[in-house]
Amino acid sequence: MASPAPIPAPSPTLERARIARWRSDWDAVMARFVPGLAGFEAALFAAAEAVRRGAPARVLDLGGGPGVLAERMARRWPHAEVGLVDLDPVLLALADAAVSGTVTVLEGDLAGSSWLAAARAGGPYDVVTVVMTMHYLHEAHADALYRDARELLAPGGLLVVADLMPDGGISSVMSAMPSIVDEAAAALAWADWWRDVTGAPAFASPAQQRAALFAARQPAEFTPDAAWHLDAARAAGFSEAGILWRCGRHAAVAAVA
Repeated sequence: MASPAPIPAPSPTLERARIARWRSDWDAVMARFVPGLAGFEAALFAAAEAVRRGAPARVLDLGGGPGVLAERMARRWPHAEVGLVDLDPVLLALADAAVSGTVTVLEGDLAGSSWLAAARAGGPYDVVTVVMTMHYLHEAHADALYRDARELLAPGGLLVVADLMPDGGISSVMSAMPSIVDEAAAALAWADWWRDVTGAPAFASPAQQRAALFAARQPAEFTPDAAWHLDAARAAGFSEAGILWRCGRHAAVAAVA
């Protein structure tokens, strides 16, 4: 892996136990937003190992947040080089504090291309994952991310994209199904998590950087149906693309380079 860009660091007085709790709570909050998250990860691991006929050697998690999935992949495949890319200073600081040494943490905006140089230096990759990240991008950037991922993958490598992507073939069923079991509770848990982390004095610097970064930046909430993702993958040059996993309106596309 290439040397990562400097990550905004929390105060050294921040206890590791507190970081571990915040990352564990992040996992619990994400499970509220993505029903069947454990099933998705099991499908991801199984598909990656089947395609590569064993453990992958290089893995990259785009939009990897505080490194929870990247850490699980590093534990599953202890001999693999695992990296993650994210933009959020708070999440990068959490990831760097928790998994540096086992996961390479890279700062980068997936809505642009500046992150690609550092990512290329660590590749080519056997597996690239994009989990609950595409909906933050506008359509043109999401489309470009499929092309970027294709470029980063080794021949026969696997891209897995998981997000809210309803099945357009049964639109009446999809529209009748809630995307989240208890949306109010999930939103409250999300807000509480961010309030707790960014309100910690030890995280003052990353929190300030985050506030400045996102002051005028809103998520795109781009959530097309699964067919859009399959078309984007094929147009990007993937030889195969299909649905790997589905739970209600959430799904994961797998594409083979």
